[in-house]
Amino acid sequence: MPELEHRGCGWVGLDEVGRGPLAGPVTVAAVILARPLLGLADSKKLSPARRAHLARQIRAEAKAWSIAWAGSWEIERYNVLQATLRAMDRALQALPPGPWRVAVDGNRALPHWHAETLVKGDSRLDAIAAASILAKTARDAEMDALDRHLPGYAFAQHRGYPTPLHLAALQRLGPSLIHRRGFAPVAALTRNA
Repeated sequence: MPELEHRGCGWVGLDEVGRGPLAGPVTVAAVILARPLLGLADSKKLSPARRAHLARQIRAEAKAWSIAWAGSWEIERYNVLQATLRAMDRALQALPPGPWRVAVDGNRALPHWHAETLVKGDSRLDAIAAASILAKTARDAEMDALDRHLPGYAFAQHRGYPTPLHLAALQRLGPSLIHRRGFAPVAALTRNA
């Protein structure tokens, strides 16, 4: 695996997780690294144990970090892309003031943040990889908590993604309060209710 690029302290890495699930929030993390950290990679390529270890290290050693959410209601009201951009803005606003330059994973960014977009940025830039790890571990923890409050959907197993297990639970139980009613499988059940 090629070495990730390190950008100086003036750069913020920004990434999101959870745009594709049928339930739960979109989670955005913003990270300013103080120094390169060994082992950073796209969160999807790391084991849960490795992600958890790196998330603790990032939180302890980063110059600054923040996490923001866009819940199901916001996704329904604005659409998933606009809700994600709103959460990105909140994550950036939560950082300490500074002349930060922003590097965003993907091809969409907030125009007023002097952002550079990087497709597959979580595999190319260490600050984005760090944000990817924080966003993924935070969303997984949130879905674990929601699983305890909304038993039967198995959110801790599928994290809200449209797996056969989730679709079967959705058919059996109907949509919960955290389901995204604008997404096709949920909308179909809502129309038929």
